[in-house]
Amino acid sequence: MPLKEVAKFSVSQLQVLDEHGQLDEKLDPRLSAADAVRLYEAMALGREVDQRLVRLQRQGRMGTCPTCTGHEAAVCAPALAMTERDWFVGYYREIGARLMRGDSLAQSLRYWHGYEEGNLQPQPGRTLPVTAIVGAQVLHAVGIAYAMKYRRETDSAVVTFFGDGATSQGDVHEAMNFAAVWQVPVVFICVNNQWAISQPREQQTRSETIAQKAIAYGFEGLQVDGNDPLGMYLATDRALRRAREGGGPTLIEALTYRLLMHTTADDPRRYRSDAEVERWWKRDPVPRMRRYLEGRALWGEAQQQALQERMRQQLDAAVAEAELREDWRPDLLFDHVFGAPDPELEAQRQTFLAALPAATAVDAHGA
Repeated sequence: MPLKEVAKFSVSQLQVLDEHGQLDEKLDPRLSAADAVRLYEAMALGREVDQRLVRLQRQGRMGTCPTCTGHEAAVCAPALAMTERDWFVGYYREIGARLMRGDSLAQSLRYWHGYEEGNLQPQPGRTLPVTAIVGAQVLHAVGIAYAMKYRRETDSAVVTFFGDGATSQGDVHEAMNFAAVWQVPVVFICVNNQWAISQPREQQTRSETIAQKAIAYGFEGLQVDGNDPLGMYLATDRALRRAREGGGPTLIEALTYRLLMHTTADDPRRYRSDAEVERWWKRDPVPRMRRYLEGRALWGEAQQQALQERMRQQLDAAVAEAELREDWRPDLLFDHVFGAPDPELEAQRQTFLAALPAATAVDAHGA
């Protein structure tokens, strides 16, 4: 019996502003001067916060934290495309975008110092807290989008971020399947930084792209140069408009790179080469966006120096505020694990508190 071809598929890649500063005029989203500057400043601040977090951790003043260097365009440009009515459902590499959404920098520093209370932002709006469970937030995003559709909200959608490693989690595929079946207003952004800790992307999937995974579930998938802020803005803006108009979900694969370590507890030199990292530094999204602004006569050295000083002051103030509070109870980690008190957990709390004085004394003497 002869075989009959029943379908054909293709995946497109989008790039508007390349690493050399060349702009595709036909695809230019034509950001206003204010939005273009806001996007660059958010990317620069995200980079500066990331660098400060690493230094604080190395000094013993911060807990283990993930790095975001290299991801600035992949997360900040989508945040610019979103409105206050849209839901932001992220994971843990979007510091610049979260600050754009109104998160407190001091609270974020407290969170990465190990205090869950740092996730309690002063004006959370429609921005969900940081989640460290790989892929879990994608299910939440689809649930929120389903509720929005049920309530007939037509002025909002959901954007959810996750890494390439999360595509190995069943939660992500279940979420995409239901999103397509229900045709809910959600934009999936896979920040494909090539590495899931030490696991390279090619050992996670045989798919030529991650974007093509959307095809299996029946919605659009697009690969974007994730270091191109204009391309990421354009792709997200189009996907959000389609979602709000009832067009269903979109998967955007943001092709980028984690330029630093997975977290400050990681040594990437053990599993990737310096030459590979150097190639990606040449595609760095932050100077790429700066060159774009300079080309539009919107930026210069004076503005850069002023920005550096503002960021330094902002970070100094946030660090001081985060470190000022000293009334954290040492047993806070036992709170809010379950909805009701648990005898076994309470026993563990008491064991921890009983051992604390001896541990503190050893630490004080440097033994």
